[in-house]
Amino acid sequence: MKISKRGEYALRALIDIGIARELGRDLVQISELAAQERLPVKFLEQILTQLKQAGYVDSKRGKYGGYHLKMPADRIRFGSVIRLIDGPLAPIACVSQTAYEPCTCPDEEHCGLHMLMLDVRNSIANILDRYTLADTVELTLRKMRRDRVPLPFLGVIHVPVPIGLLPGSRSERPVAKAAKAAKAAKVAKAAKAAKKQ
Repeated sequence: MKISKRGEYALRALIDIGIARELGRDLVQISELAAQERLPVKFLEQILTQLKQAGYVDSKRGKYGGYHLKMPADRIRFGSVIRLIDGPLAPIACVSQTAYEPCTCPDEEHCGLHMLMLDVRNSIANILDRYTLADTVELTLRKMRRDRVPLPFLGVIHVPVPIGLLPGSRSERPVAKAAKAAKAAKVAKAAKAAKKQ
């Protein structure tokens, strides 16, 4: 079993949304998630849509919208998410519980490879089905606090910036000119007030 990039990004996004919730943030915008994890926005949108359809997350549209957990974090198990995104956990199909296919060997019941891979599948499933999103969020926050790493999503309320205010945008010049003019008017007013005294 190998987790795909899609599966990895899904788990990282869920962990971030869980951390945000734990730190008091109800909604996280996709742009924040993408920036936090350095993920492509379009790919992340597709993944979050899949997680939303499965009932793990929900979204709120609009200027101040974003994603939030729909299901309690202690009910989201990593094994379930990986199965949703990447399919069965089994390294070979003849030991899969969700996508079983007969083995090509002549005697599956006495096949050494089958017995070995069944043990591998059971070990992987036992670990991934035991850990919840809540467990991982708690562990992550504990380690971040211990190592004094700045916590994400704290005190930052993401407000979309109008395009004209973004550095390098075509409409930056008029906005910058207006800001300079306002500053100059304020300085002139202060100078005029100082002259009167």
